[in-house]
Amino acid sequence: QVHLAESGGGLVQPGESLRLSCVASGRTRSIDAMGWYRQAPGKERELVARLTNGGSVNYADSVKGRFTISRDNAKNTVYLRMNSLSPEDTAVYYCYLDTYMGNTYWGQGTQVTVSS
Repeated sequence: QVHLAESGGGLVQPGESLRLSCVASGRTRSIDAMGWYRQAPGKERELVARLTNGGSVNYADSVKGRFTISRDNAKNTVYLRMNSLSPEDTAVYYCYLDTYMGNTYWGQGTQVTVSS
């Protein structure tokens, strides 16, 4: 079993930055990839960024050049640095983790609100 704990969400103004963190605990030796999804009101959940153990990174087109995903393996923590935030980035952001056995685990979500 794996537990994910997110932090770092909040209310910011357009153009500002935030950094989300997600700490994994439990059976973390089987991690294949970690990343972030988001879900805005009335919309489907969408992939924001994904980072594999091999170092491959995927970003949603809407965040390329503004968001950066990174990971501290020693701390079992994945980060999402979000720059130049806009109201369209407002959503609940969910950390997720894929294992080599094909399981996926989710965090509880953290709210990001971008508003003036």
